[in-house]
Amino acid sequence: MRTSTQLSDALHIMAYIAIFQKNGDLSSTAIAGSVHTNPTNVRKIMGKLKKAGLLKTTNGQAAPALTRSTRLISFYDVACALGEGSLFKVDAQTEPQCIVGGNIQEALSSEYAILQATVAAKMKELTLADVLCQLAWLETNKHPENRTLLAEFLV
Repeated sequence: MRTSTQLSDALHIMAYIAIFQKNGDLSSTAIAGSVHTNPTNVRKIMGKLKKAGLLKTTNGQAAPALTRSTRLISFYDVACALGEGSLFKVDAQTEPQCIVGGNIQEALSSEYAILQATVAAKMKELTLADVLCQLAWLETNKHPENRTLLAEFLV
């Protein structure tokens, strides 16, 4: 099973923008360096976030900005922006003449619906502000000299 890191990368990008909004390099190249990906991938993710109304950007300027408070941006909002709102998908390409293959979709559908609802509910509770607070505490414990930069997130 292949797992996507797009949600992690999108949250990383948004946290980077929130922290360095006032005084930092917000170019896709700088952000890509932090994420360890290429600038094209950063721009692709930012495009999805912009389309979903979570980011605003201006062509030709390295000045992306969040469109609302980090407390109002949930993991679920970000996942939906990326097209990853549905986390569980039943494989439709199974052998219909097989006892398992012919029935697995129906057998898993209700279980996956329960899992999806549970995960979605929790993702709606977790916010970008939660991530920023954790990041700020982790960083200031490692590098106290960065406390001033991160003070607004230490709540």
